[in-house]
Amino acid sequence: MNPEHPWTVYRTRFLVRARQLTESLVFTDALGREQSGAPGDYLVESSDGITRIHSRAIFEDIYVPLAASPYLNPYRNDEAPRAPARPVSRAGPEDRQRALA
Repeated sequence: MNPEHPWTVYRTRFLVRARQLTESLVFTDALGREQSGAPGDYLVESSDGITRIHSRAIFEDIYVPLAASPYLNPYRNDEAPRAPARPVSRAGPEDRQRALA
């Protein structure tokens, strides 16, 4: 792995951290299973701390990267909060009345 390639947070139903492999990697995971990957595959760490390897094709089909924001990315605390990329719509009076009904 190349230390110049930082972790990126992705999402499906759950948040994971992942980095793309730059060289082959083989290891035994915490559950005793052998994990192996080639350059281009992804090393994935789930929120429960389990690390595994996903093939590039499967990973890129399933996971969507989150924006680099401390509000969306719990693993990055080194950035100051930024304004949202898109304007946030505000609820109007009729939306508030509907919510309270």
